[in-house]
Amino acid sequence: MRIRIVGTDLPGSTCRPPGIETAYSNIHVGVQRKNRPGELLDLQRGDAETVTWTVECAVDESGIRGPYVQGRPGERFLYLSWVTVDDAATRTMFRRAKLMLADIPAETLSAAIESGVLEARLGLTDATGNPVCARVQPASIRWTATT
Repeated sequence: MRIRIVGTDLPGSTCRPPGIETAYSNIHVGVQRKNRPGELLDLQRGDAETVTWTVECAVDESGIRGPYVQGRPGERFLYLSWVTVDDAATRTMFRRAKLMLADIPAETLSAAIESGVLEARLGLTDATGNPVCARVQPASIRWTATT
């Protein structure tokens, strides 16, 4: 099975979260590889109109597994990592959003196993205009089975 993540409403190329003195600039977002915070899949600009990633995974009795799937059985998730990129192409992570796989409705997951693709759609800007971070609440992400 594949998981396709579609992000819309990106925050732009700069942001200044509350409590941060200097704004972050040249921000990008990517999917973090399991246990490798510095390894990001298909880094995308924070000012893009939309972004899409596709990750390969497997589903078995222990749940969803794959190179980008984090956590223990029953607590699995995907990380979207927000980074700045400087002139030397050095990346510095400053935020992460957690897409909880346990929040996927059972009927949606079953349909996705049949169709081969599970899609997550979410806005990537929070209520303060900054990159979405922490656990993405079920009301803020739409999981569907697709092809």
